[in-house]
Amino acid sequence: MTHLSAPAPLRAVIIGAGIAGLACAVRLRAAGYAVTLLERHDAVGGKIRTIPSPAGPIDAGPTVLTMRHVFDDLFAQLGTTLDDHVTLIKQDTLARHFWPDGSQLDLYADHERSIGAIRAFAGAKAAAQFTRFCARTRSLFSAFDAPMMQTADPRITTLAAKVLAQPALIPAMAPLSTLRGLLQRSFDDPRLRQLFGRYATYVGGSPTHAPALLSLIWQAEAQGVWVVEGGMHKLTQALAALLDQHGVDTRTGAHVDRIEVQQGRASAVHLSGGARLPCDVLVHAGDPRALATGALGPSTEHLAPQTTRAKRSFSARVLSFAATPHGPDLAHHNVFFAADAEAEFRDLLACRVPSTPSFYICALDRGQTGTPPPLERFEIITNAPATAADNPPEDLSPWLHQITQQMTQAGITFSPTPTTDAVTPPHVFAQMFPASLGALYGQTPHGLTAALNRPRARTQITNLYLAGGGTHPGAGVPMATLSARHAAEAILNDQTSTSTSARTAMRGGMSTA
Repeated sequence: MTHLSAPAPLRAVIIGAGIAGLACAVRLRAAGYAVTLLERHDAVGGKIRTIPSPAGPIDAGPTVLTMRHVFDDLFAQLGTTLDDHVTLIKQDTLARHFWPDGSQLDLYADHERSIGAIRAFAGAKAAAQFTRFCARTRSLFSAFDAPMMQTADPRITTLAAKVLAQPALIPAMAPLSTLRGLLQRSFDDPRLRQLFGRYATYVGGSPTHAPALLSLIWQAEAQGVWVVEGGMHKLTQALAALLDQHGVDTRTGAHVDRIEVQQGRASAVHLSGGARLPCDVLVHAGDPRALATGALGPSTEHLAPQTTRAKRSFSARVLSFAATPHGPDLAHHNVFFAADAEAEFRDLLACRVPSTPSFYICALDRGQTGTPPPLERFEIITNAPATAADNPPEDLSPWLHQITQQMTQAGITFSPTPTTDAVTPPHVFAQMFPASLGALYGQTPHGLTAALNRPRARTQITNLYLAGGGTHPGAGVPMATLSARHAAEAILNDQTSTSTSARTAMRGGMSTA
């Protein structure tokens, strides 16, 4: 009797172990692939990164989780649950907002409570305007979630059909308006316009140039914000441990020199140490501009050409430190607005560091279980223009002095005072993430069709796929995780189509024999 051995599993190589690369590895391993995950840095996580401190690792990237269902679905792919691996704490307070005039506003997970807070903050008319704004953005989020975010290859024709089927969406979209224009019509109180305009920065844009449709970003936060106990890096560590349990070969410190392409297919990845890794499927989970610029070899320079033409999103200066705070009570999420809502974005659009920026403070040990320790972990973020890796290092002292002065005016001080050594500026992000030019969100979100202009999961090279915040559906932890689902589904669908075609060809050959 002849014993037939089982065919060897298909080999998948993934370049980049940020959240998208990790999520791709989960889905492809669940589908039976032999997965090798390559990360050029010493730890997985990508932009979900930490720096050491006397109080423990401090997040220096994303700080909260939204759209939890995306992550519940991801862990379910390997027969487990999110709660089995990390502890998530849903936040009652979504964010605490401060203005230079001393006013303060909390927004809550409870919609009615937010309405009451806005009524106390700015009056009954403002509360009514907020109610209408929420209804508008809720309808937009519901309408565009399936045909845009949940779809691997959204088409303008599909979106147009959706809009034509629901004509009420047209005024809600305000297709000829910027986000700033929509907010000017939605709110009389300039502070509320400033607050909701800031959601454009969540995808690296300005409310003065981002389309009004981006108002729906508010709904991702309004539907729930979760803190990962211990920090966001616990999520990527949990994914890495899960992949290890399931036999994924994760290699850190693995620098990819080039992608080898033979007869229109990606056949192997070459590492800087000389190793050659053959592959049946290749996923690039980094900035797609790296392919278009030839950073991974000349064979991919024809891919994602729009990434070399489109302007880049904003970047950030990130200050991560441990200290004892003094001053107003902070939530986990805190935003301190500048007095001039327009000046910051004028500077950013002119590629200047804002002279008086709004800034975000994440009190990492707030919003968790228990009382914060005496020495707390903090992350402060301000927007900054993207900067290439080879630009000369910036003098960060004036910026830190300005931020410190603004915090002092708001009544906040820290002991010890943070120093410039704890700052990650844009040119360092450019060094960390090849060909990104320091942009944290890929291409700019400015323009009505900007979201449709991002590279998709499939490329012109048959077995090379894309995932990550620089691809569709966009930047941010949930969106990058969704991009991994799109890439994995494209791979599995293409594999099925190829197998079906091969079987059909075999049957045809047998019938003519």
